[in-house]
Amino acid sequence: MRRKVDNYAKYGYIFSIPFVVAFLLFSLYPLIYTTVIGFTDLQGLGKTDFAILENPFENFKIVLSAPTFQLAVKNTFLIWIINFIPQILLALVLTAWLTSRRHKIKGQGAFKVLFYMPNIITAATIAILFNVLFMHPTGVVNYILQTLGITDASFNFINNMLASQLIIAFIQFWMWYGYTMLILISGVLGMNPDMFEAADIDGASGIQIFFFITLPNLRTILLFTLVTSLIGGLNMFDIPRLFNNGGPDGATTTASVFIFRQAFAGSYMYNRAAAASIVMFLIIAVLSVLLFYFMRDKDAIQLKKEEKLEKQAARGAAK
Repeated sequence: MRRKVDNYAKYGYIFSIPFVVAFLLFSLYPLIYTTVIGFTDLQGLGKTDFAILENPFENFKIVLSAPTFQLAVKNTFLIWIINFIPQILLALVLTAWLTSRRHKIKGQGAFKVLFYMPNIITAATIAILFNVLFMHPTGVVNYILQTLGITDASFNFINNMLASQLIIAFIQFWMWYGYTMLILISGVLGMNPDMFEAADIDGASGIQIFFFITLPNLRTILLFTLVTSLIGGLNMFDIPRLFNNGGPDGATTTASVFIFRQAFAGSYMYNRAAAASIVMFLIIAVLSVLLFYFMRDKDAIQLKKEEKLEKQAARGAAK
């Protein structure tokens, strides 16, 4: 008699249905619709009818040649780079500290919660909070610096281009370094402990273990962190929009703020906003592919090639 075997795979498909439906309605459809209207003349509040332009790429040409869009893309990359470099460096230092096998840190759970806590607060809340802190002339930061004689009453963080960019970069760094740290820690904890024990027996120092064992084995996790940070950084919106509304003089206008203004301000140019969105999507996609290419595991690829050649040789010998 045959035993009745339950097919548990069907339950997985059933439970995935809500996600698939939500993805089709709220992600895939808007993405396709945005792509389509990027080639049309759709403008104006409440307008639903549109037509494909005689030159379908006209919106893209206008957007790419616009100085405001070029400045927005430049600001986006600049702010992301300024916040990501210290973010990943601090996350690596904290990861090495909290996963040290020689110096077991007490209260690791409390430290992880404290470092991760800024990420729990919404970006809008933090942007408004920092706007109040640096407000001129009543902001707390202005008052403290003036009291200490570091700045005078005329200095205004909100109206200073470099200061505004650095504040937004700091907010991004402060919000996300704890998240990056936890991702890296999870990668370290997933490594084979025998490697670290062997290094200890061989007399390797903590720095040598970190640079020659931990970092090489974190390649995949670092790639994930870099790509997700790139995607999130190039989509910055809440903080530059609510902290300083993209000012002063467009110094904190990011690509997402530019797209928002094109779509929901002035003449409601949805077609150009869609074109700018597609351009940013392509930039992110190309950069992500390049990151995957340059950070690929060359040794693993070479090993697979050798194994493939050995199998082919074995098949040829068998024939």
